[in-house]
Amino acid sequence: MPQPLPVLINRSGGTAAALGARLEETVREAFAPSGRAIDLELLDGGEMAEAIRRRSRAPVVAVGGGDGTLGGAAQALRGKRAALAILPLGTRNHLARALGIPLDLAEAATVAATGERRRMDLGRAGERVFVNNASIGIYPQLVRERDRRALPKWLGTIPAAWRVLRTMRPRRYRLAVDGELREVRTPLLFVGNNRYSLDPRTLGHRESLEEGRLSLCAVRAEGPGHLLKFACKVLLGLADADTDFEDLLEARAITVEGEGEIGVALDGEVVKMALPLALDILPAALGVVAPRVPAGRQPLYSRTH
Repeated sequence: MPQPLPVLINRSGGTAAALGARLEETVREAFAPSGRAIDLELLDGGEMAEAIRRRSRAPVVAVGGGDGTLGGAAQALRGKRAALAILPLGTRNHLARALGIPLDLAEAATVAATGERRRMDLGRAGERVFVNNASIGIYPQLVRERDRRALPKWLGTIPAAWRVLRTMRPRRYRLAVDGELREVRTPLLFVGNNRYSLDPRTLGHRESLEEGRLSLCAVRAEGPGHLLKFACKVLLGLADADTDFEDLLEARAITVEGEGEIGVALDGEVVKMALPLALDILPAALGVVAPRVPAGRQPLYSRTH
């Protein structure tokens, strides 16, 4: 008989916090149809990393939370025996979507209990890894401004964006991209774990997490009005690679040159990092549990664990 599946839930954010006192019952009910016994822990965000490290010898560790929580889980499980199973209990759940994990909790629990082990790339900034992206510039400022307010994230974003846009100034960055030196002037540097689509039909999606490449986007914006226009175009799926970006390329390694410290949003969590800041891709660095692929169909991720 298999050992109970460790299930670690960040109860302090996103969907999990909204469930309140019903959280434990809801999670147990989600796993019941699979028949898989679970060892459930409901934890505050600050307790998650240690709990995941403690469970890293298990074959699979199921983690419930948003992309920031999953980025922390990837940091703890990178290079370890355990594969990460995802319960999408955050606000946007970008990684779950990229892996094809159902957003319905009961369906995601079935994948966690019965899915296939695969491997995915991780991005790295300094000593920290990221599962989705690292952002420098206006986005970390917006997150800090939003988190100062005692409001839900979606609501706090509105006044935060207004304040940040009013004071926005593009910054000049010196970069080494796969060893080639270049300068860009932008309010936002975005470095993605693999390629993000700019096609209007699949905007912001990733077809693969195993190509071993970072994507670099430097937004072109001359002032608040221009950046606001760009944001509207992104929301409408109208972003144009030729006119809306100062730079748009792929690389295996990027260094942001300079001295001092800089704010970086890793999977939406803002941290201070020292310059120069090295970013690179770690191929096949994390085991994950993904939905089983029917016979005859091409899997999203071809690397087996």
